[in-house]
Amino acid sequence: MKLFSENYPDNQRLCQLLIQGLSKRAFITLIASCKVFYDGRATSRLGMGDRTVLIKADGAFIIHQDRNLEPVNWQPAKTKLAVELKNGLVYLKGMRRNPSETLEVEIHRGYQISYYRGEDSQDLELAGYEADMGDMIWQRPELVEPGFRATSREYHTPQGYIDILGKDREGNLTILELKSRKAGVQAVKQLRRYLDCFTDHKGHVRGVLVAPSATDDALEMLENQGMEFKSMEAPRELGNQKKVTLKDYFG
Repeated sequence: MKLFSENYPDNQRLCQLLIQGLSKRAFITLIASCKVFYDGRATSRLGMGDRTVLIKADGAFIIHQDRNLEPVNWQPAKTKLAVELKNGLVYLKGMRRNPSETLEVEIHRGYQISYYRGEDSQDLELAGYEADMGDMIWQRPELVEPGFRATSREYHTPQGYIDILGKDREGNLTILELKSRKAGVQAVKQLRRYLDCFTDHKGHVRGVLVAPSATDDALEMLENQGMEFKSMEAPRELGNQKKVTLKDYFG
């Protein structure tokens, strides 16, 4: 059976169903009246309330209230999960060793439980991010300006990684800071920090902020500090270009 669902199971039955779902490495959805306890990098307690509990096949353990986008408690993939029935209540516990932490749900009443074995091996394709701008400039450096040559990507400095380092047609070292959305003063400050890493460079070093647009404050700061702005949109086509996934952006 690919999908199973049951409404208002008693706690003994609920415990059995949770064990079944975990043994099948299924995606489990549980709606229940419960308390939540966390102990690890901090300590927290959530009193009685109706919550939605999600357990994914990879071990991710997530607890939602009926408000807010973010979960109220969660543990990532590879969490070790255990279930037991004690004194008439169901205890669902997630444990991790590194860091050492425990997330426990004390279930008083289950309203609905379902689990299914999904088939989904696809990665989400993304476009319109700084990495796409970097790809585009690396392949077509003339988009920045005629004669520009890109020489390094993610160039390491004590202040972080420069998106693209290159040289203009005059041979001047040129630092590009890429933003896929409207850039503000923080982007300008970051570019300034990169330029300061090259104070010992003998030749002229240019700093160019590349973004679709920039705030007035950012443009004024660029001008005052002798840096430049280049308006450029990030590519948004997925089509035949290299597949980009969430892992590429968030590790």
